[in-house]
Amino acid sequence: MAGKSLDGVLIKKAHKQIKYTEKQIDDLLNCSADNGYHYFCEKFFYIQHPVKGKLLFKPFSYQTRLLDAYHYHRFNVNLLPRQMGKTTCAAGYLLWYAMFHPDQTILISAHKYTGSQEIMQRIRYAYELCPDHIRCGVTNYNKGSIEFDNNSRIVSTTTTENTGRGMSISLLYCDEFAFVPPNIAAEFWTSISPTLATGGKCIITSTPNSDEDTFAAIWKEANKKFDEFGNEREVGVNGFYPFTCNWDEHPDRDEVWATEERGRIGEERFRREYNCEFLVYDETLINSIHLAGMEGKVPIAMTGQVRWYKKVSSENIYAIALDPSLGTGGNSAGIEVFELPSFTQVAEWQHNLTPIQGQIKILREILIYIRDTIGEENVNNIYWSIENNNIGEAGLICIRDLGEEQFPGLFVSEPIRKGHVRKFRKGFNTTHKTKISACARLKYLIESNKMKINSKPLISELKNFIASGITFKGKLEEEDDLVSACLLIVRMSQVLADWDSRVFESYSSNEAFDEEDFEPPMPIFVSSVLG
Repeated sequence: MAGKSLDGVLIKKAHKQIKYTEKQIDDLLNCSADNGYHYFCEKFFYIQHPVKGKLLFKPFSYQTRLLDAYHYHRFNVNLLPRQMGKTTCAAGYLLWYAMFHPDQTILISAHKYTGSQEIMQRIRYAYELCPDHIRCGVTNYNKGSIEFDNNSRIVSTTTTENTGRGMSISLLYCDEFAFVPPNIAAEFWTSISPTLATGGKCIITSTPNSDEDTFAAIWKEANKKFDEFGNEREVGVNGFYPFTCNWDEHPDRDEVWATEERGRIGEERFRREYNCEFLVYDETLINSIHLAGMEGKVPIAMTGQVRWYKKVSSENIYAIALDPSLGTGGNSAGIEVFELPSFTQVAEWQHNLTPIQGQIKILREILIYIRDTIGEENVNNIYWSIENNNIGEAGLICIRDLGEEQFPGLFVSEPIRKGHVRKFRKGFNTTHKTKISACARLKYLIESNKMKINSKPLISELKNFIASGITFKGKLEEEDDLVSACLLIVRMSQVLADWDSRVFESYSSNEAFDEEDFEPPMPIFVSSVLG
């Protein structure tokens, strides 16, 4: 009988002497073989089934392939549907690897503390049910780590910017890496990569989230397998071996199951959780399925920092909007240029270190470029404006000091009604009401393919433009200035519809749009009871 640790769970004491039978020696030899994880998992690895309880692990065919991928490739990235037993496979392989490879450090990193502890719990459960002739003795045994008497150890932690820094890692396992916050995932990967450079292995496993995160970037690079001569490699250009499987490879799942599951969670979630499509997980303004199909293109020209996606023509109307910023390195300022009445994105500019005076200068340069291209006789086809909230007031002062006549085109302002008097204030003032209204119109234009987005940065911002309280804004530490500039374009077009017949025809043709059908985010109320 095994000894007891201080935790009161069954373990094998370190350096315990055991007499082996011939059968036990055969078991030990089979487990010690290069591919001994198959023998170990099928003979000695017990799991807790949610319904059937204690069971000996019998891997399905795709799980056998997954275990082989773990073992025969130094770098693994696995894109897998929900509830396919990927955590079970990982627990079995990591336990085998630690017990049959001396002097190894295995780091389990999960996006949440509960996730890392769940993997460790499965490892502990399986270890405690292993016979003594198979398992190693332990020198340290707790919820967060296990140290064996062969000097190997398994350590679990939450993924942070500094996770693993300073450690000599033999095998890194990252669980649900797509759900680590983007800024943390990027810093973590930058920090952890040097620790693997000396020969360590890496396994990254997740269901998909956004196609803009670090996991998606690794997955995409892993699937680029053709070299410059057109020959296909086994691993991608980043050295990772990509592994995936279909939800119907699980023997308990068929089309009847899929139909019922779609009814429970909806088509969008099913496609993300089971079809492994990179649909944004959060409640985005634009439908995540539509976002997944949006692709930007490379600019056709650059004028300074301004990216141009389409040639300017005298036959079209142009709306230019500036969403200003302080220009001190925090939030960026953004300028969007759209062709009307087609609502096609023509150009954009974005920067976070340009002061407000420089932002107004760049706005003026864009206007001059368009005027010089379409001709002075068509200058009335140019409309421009800025948001006048906060720093926008400083922008209005800059425009006044330079002289509005120095800006080609017409400065569009939103009419303000006070009582029975209709007044005008330069630019557009953004309130909760006007923002939600513009969001509703932008959502309709994009999802009905009436607005053509050409910019990859703008598409990226739209994927991070999510519900927050009773409004929409960029995720924490994510930009939304280009989206804000687009919202100004939408509001400008509403005003222009009263002035220009071509814009009116395009704007009023959106008969299917009904702002009352748009449901803004619902506020969340948290109540507390004091006892």
